[in-house]
Amino acid sequence: MRLGVCYYPEHWPESMWKDDARRMKALGIEQVRIAEFAWSRMEPSPGEYDWAWLDRAVDVLGDAGLQVVMCTPTATPPKWLIDRHPDILPVGADGRPRAFGSRRHYDFSSPSYFEASRKICTAVAERYGKHPAVAYWQTDNEFGCHNTVVSYSPAAVERFRGWLKDRYQTIDALNRAWGTVFWSMEYRSFDEIDAPIATVTEAHPSHRLDYRRFASDEVARYNRMQVEIIRAHSPGRPVAHNFMQLFTEFDHYKVARDLDVATWDSYPLGALEEQWYAPEIKAKFLRTGHPDFASFNHDVYRGMSKLPFWVMEQQPGPVNWAHWNPAPLPGMVRLWSWEAFAHGAGCVSYFRWRQAPFAQEQMHAGLNTPDNRLDIGGSEAERVAHEIAQVSSAAVDANANVRSKIALIYDYEAKWLFEIHPQGADFHYPRFAFEYYSALRSLGFDVDVIPADAPLDGYAMIVVPPLPVVPGDFAVRLAASGAQIVLGPRTGSKTADLQIPANLPPGALASLLPVRVWRVESMRPNVTEAVHVNGASDGLREGQARHWRDLIDAADERSFGVRARFADGHPAYVQHGSVHYFASLFDDRLTESLFARIATEAGLKPTPLGDSLRISRRGQLTYVFNYANTRHVIEGVDASRFVIGAPEVEPQGVAAYRTE
Repeated sequence: MRLGVCYYPEHWPESMWKDDARRMKALGIEQVRIAEFAWSRMEPSPGEYDWAWLDRAVDVLGDAGLQVVMCTPTATPPKWLIDRHPDILPVGADGRPRAFGSRRHYDFSSPSYFEASRKICTAVAERYGKHPAVAYWQTDNEFGCHNTVVSYSPAAVERFRGWLKDRYQTIDALNRAWGTVFWSMEYRSFDEIDAPIATVTEAHPSHRLDYRRFASDEVARYNRMQVEIIRAHSPGRPVAHNFMQLFTEFDHYKVARDLDVATWDSYPLGALEEQWYAPEIKAKFLRTGHPDFASFNHDVYRGMSKLPFWVMEQQPGPVNWAHWNPAPLPGMVRLWSWEAFAHGAGCVSYFRWRQAPFAQEQMHAGLNTPDNRLDIGGSEAERVAHEIAQVSSAAVDANANVRSKIALIYDYEAKWLFEIHPQGADFHYPRFAFEYYSALRSLGFDVDVIPADAPLDGYAMIVVPPLPVVPGDFAVRLAASGAQIVLGPRTGSKTADLQIPANLPPGALASLLPVRVWRVESMRPNVTEAVHVNGASDGLREGQARHWRDLIDAADERSFGVRARFADGHPAYVQHGSVHYFASLFDDRLTESLFARIATEAGLKPTPLGDSLRISRRGQLTYVFNYANTRHVIEGVDASRFVIGAPEVEPQGVAAYRTE
């Protein structure tokens, strides 16, 4: 467990660098990320490199005993490069290039940019690949930020046609897979296929889904190029990328396969404001963030990282980019930091060392204020550093991996498909996956978030939010797991070509769940359907269905248990052996209640925590996080077992104790 910070020496007079490095080290910082936006300083004119300033910056940091995370600077191509190769700019769905003047103004499919990126990455890796202070690398910065994954440029369309040819081999196969006989959309060659935009009405859904798949693969191809260059010139140093919170526009699993460390940028308050949460939830957690949001992202990135994941950018105070930007309550920067470590993080790195007094992010806080005084977040980071030393001296194994007994399947393609074929305007896959996760966390469980093709053995309970396209062997692997399995609505509802399965949903899962979903309906946000629960031991007899309903026929109802029904008598929740199928998205209380019952059947013990207390287990420690405005008392744990805090946890406080 270590702390880091993001630093921009090019933003400050060189006379400040040595003192900055000294203060970082004194604060407890161990690693420093630099240079992700510094291309114009590295190469101020075509082919003319200026490394002297960066050499001195790296030396200053290294001499202070700090490890450097060196970045490739490709998130911000300089103006001279754009003027030379205007085809680098991505093209929006409106057909207009996106202009220079901010960041991420490039097209992943541009051959000019691919070559320019290869050149600058090679130059940086050759220069610093073996520097003793450079311990890690980061590729680019926040792939896809500002909606830059998908481009509709001529270069992208040309590469898309090649991608389709590799996937389908013949145009006849594509026509069959897409069903282009509909509306007379049949193609004679791959060269006839354009981008799925600017059509009179909805473009072909299979065309759109394949374009999203293609765009995602372009991100992975681009990242792989950079990783290969770094590995060739800087062997043995881990390579990372900083993904974003709840970002789903490309398949992160594919990109992470080429990395050593999956990192992400954690801004809980900005996320609360920008996401789907109801106004009353935003008000309640205004200055803390939702208690499960950061944890969900921790577990997503933990599940795809070869080495312990990192938080590359941790919010240290107010941000600048949400609609409204409140300040965290005192204690929250410390809580967020320890929450990351409790989920297995190897490093928490704060953004940034000092607040910039100029340009787009001048209202974004840092560990220090613009006049170079330690801010509240800086003081809390210093406290975390002292507590890390305290935990280390306590001779406990604080960060060994603990395999959770519950897995939640998370899938990027599901989001794209439901965006293309929502059938209900508010059918929002990330929200539903998060709500399932939050229900499990509110019951006191640790959760592994994994892809659908991950090994499933060893889990007692496997939860599958709506997953329209399932792997071919998914049913076999689920059955072999021996776990209690929860399937959300719309699971198995589409083929990989975005067609309704011949046997109707759940399609390939029919061997596991012999039912037939013969009709579906979506519901407006102000409409719910009553759900009557059978034999509810916790007294919960009725809940509400929201957003969606699957109408189910069972092949043999005698082999099924109908555990809940809608008010009109249709099954809302059926069980077949160890498989549980939810025919709708239920309200939070009902979802939590049903998960508690199923977890108990799986041999697990739910511990209801409410909406403001969370528990995580890592190594020999149990962590308790209090998001509430009142104190929480941990019962039954002797004070001598605490290595952080005490049995009485203050509001926005953290405690950690040795687990017996």
